[in-house]
Amino acid sequence: MVDFDDQVVLITGAGRGLGFAYARNIGQLGATVLIQDIGANTDGNGEAPQIAERAAARLRAQGLDVRAIPGNIGSREGCHELVGRALGVGGRLDAVIHNAGWVGYETIEAITQTSFDHMMAVAARAPLWLAQAAWPAMKAAGYGRIVLTTSCRALYPQYVHRGLAAYAAAKMAAVGIANVLAAEGEQHGIVVNAVSPVAKTRMWGIEGEPDELRPGEVAPGVAYLASRECADGGWILRAANGQFHATRAVEAEGVDYPRDLRAVRAATADEVAARWPRIAVADVEPRS
Repeated sequence: MVDFDDQVVLITGAGRGLGFAYARNIGQLGATVLIQDIGANTDGNGEAPQIAERAAARLRAQGLDVRAIPGNIGSREGCHELVGRALGVGGRLDAVIHNAGWVGYETIEAITQTSFDHMMAVAARAPLWLAQAAWPAMKAAGYGRIVLTTSCRALYPQYVHRGLAAYAAAKMAAVGIANVLAAEGEQHGIVVNAVSPVAKTRMWGIEGEPDELRPGEVAPGVAYLASRECADGGWILRAANGQFHATRAVEAEGVDYPRDLRAVRAATADEVAARWPRIAVADVEPRS
């Protein structure tokens, strides 16, 4: 059975929406849950620390061990300070779930370095710095679970939206980070995965409980990734509407990378053009 008895779990952006659903589900499974949320608006700006406090109070009223801890994850220093506070609660940190983020629409002509850096700071750099800060304690314990957040809006060309180049860049960066940390953590009992969730929250302009794509229907998958039962890293768990599908890039059999890709040979651009239908073959994954 999946349980978090005697475990401490830190969840960023857990004051509302998906993060709140994760906190409730994991709290119900026995964890001490630490909620971080600066209370930013839907553009990722501003602060409202009472958001995290209210969320924690709501869950405590349900009999759960949930606490709000302050912290701004927009910098390496802030991430390390947050993890330090989390470790100070119970002297341990069993899982970190990086959920904080937002969807920022800017066409390619409108993106500024400031807005791009802000997106990357929270959605790509923060999970790296949080993992770095938690790593020594998890390594010493021989155990840890880290869950990053990506998006199918970046992973699959058919789901992209115009205006989400910066968002997609950050979400793809999270996949690369998860892949490398999964390899680095394997020998230390640290399992790292990513989740690609879909839920109707305030990012959709939805207030209250939606009629479909509910945050609570994503939470069980994230709870599993953060639990002892999950022992396999490097996966992306797609989660929406109470359904789950794990995916990751897998190399073809017999490839000796990078010398022999077991692929189509071409010596000129004209040959690449002529053989493109064989080079770029879109195989649709069978799904039962």
